Amino acid sequence: MSVFERIKSYLANNRFLVLLSVIGPGFIAGNAGNDAGGIATYSIVGAREGYGMLWALLLITFALAVVQEMSARMGVVTGKGFGDLVREQFGVRVTLAIMALFVFANLTVTIAEFAGIAASMEMFGVHKNISVPVSAVIVWFVVVKGNFKQVERFFIVISLVYFTYVVSGFLANPPWQEVASQIAMPRIRFDRDYFLLFITMVGTTVTPYMQFYLQSAVVDKGVRIEEYPYAKYDAYVGAFMTVFIAFFIVLCTGTMLHPAGIVVDSAEDAAKALEPLAGHFASHLFAIGLLNASFLAAFVLPLATAYGLSEAFGWESGINKTFSEAPQFLGFYTAFIAIGAGVIMLPGVPLIKIMFLSQTVNGILLPIVLIIMLRMVNDKEVMGEYVNSKRMNVVSWITVAILILLTLLLLVTSVLA
Repeated sequence: MSVFERIKSYLANNRFLVLLSVIGPGFIAGNAGNDAGGIATYSIVGAREGYGMLWALLLITFALAVVQEMSARMGVVTGKGFGDLVREQFGVRVTLAIMALFVFANLTVTIAEFAGIAASMEMFGVHKNISVPVSAVIVWFVVVKGNFKQVERFFIVISLVYFTYVVSGFLANPPWQEVASQIAMPRIRFDRDYFLLFITMVGTTVTPYMQFYLQSAVVDKGVRIEEYPYAKYDAYVGAFMTVFIAFFIVLCTGTMLHPAGIVVDSAEDAAKALEPLAGHFASHLFAIGLLNASFLAAFVLPLATAYGLSEAFGWESGINKTFSEAPQFLGFYTAFIAIGAGVIMLPGVPLIKIMFLSQTVNGILLPIVLIIMLRMVNDKEVMGEYVNSKRMNVVSWITVAILILLTLLLLVTSVLA
């Protein structure tokens, strides 16, 4: 055997290298779930409840891992995105209804992400008339002019910036013994505000666009069936990272803001409130985290939408495609960025109403997506031998039933509030 053949054989059989080649879609989808709305939710939870809701993050990790694994498995086994499978299995009418909700929800959240970019950059003295157009051009250029491997690596690199929240959490110098005590023996209250915060945390962590993106990215990356164990690991790592970062956001605001009785309504408020208590460095780290979170989600949301729409209607899709090869896919991606950034440039935009609408539509869409996902992942014609096992079905149905119940309760309380 020649030296070249030995090197080739080593690379093919080295599990760690195979893992590195497969990891990405789940990790990115999970981190993108910590968008501007997610950062705001976790900041509010920490400021209002201190460490009192950290226990819930353990449950959320499990639920997100179950859902993301099924998304990754469907992508690897079928080689098709979620929109593609829905059209094939449920027909055009169901597909149109789901896509209408999906597009509207994603558009409103994309607007919120550019609002997060504007708010975080204003803390560094950069006006939105500069930060929003520049960020929109970067978001468009990276995907349209790059290939899948380059774009994925870029997403992974900027995902690492989330560790600014970990640094902020340690800088807050929390009483670790008390933190551990409140996780192990939570003092759960049964009042409306506490319960509403809990279901809001769940709703902001498990979202439809994450699952659409994850499955489509697995397909676009070309992950093979023999690489499924690594794709599963990637999905689990993504779920863990999502909640790991959320933990440190709650930890930071719970340590610094809660004892001072400071209540915040957004991530921007939290960053500003930290400055007199923890200094410029901690405050700026928090703002950098918000900028990064909004920036990554501003990539992923338009991508998830472009994937979903193109798959649903049988059009060519893929980051490696050019405009001439996939005009609809790249056209949708471009339009979402233009609309999302353009709305923020308008004076007097009712961002609170827009975010409320996105939460409401996502609340309607998530139960539909989860039920369809469970039906397809149990269909032997679709999944073959990779359908859920009996044990996995019990776990999946219980998890999905709880997620649906909490989402519906959040929807009802939001409408009635």
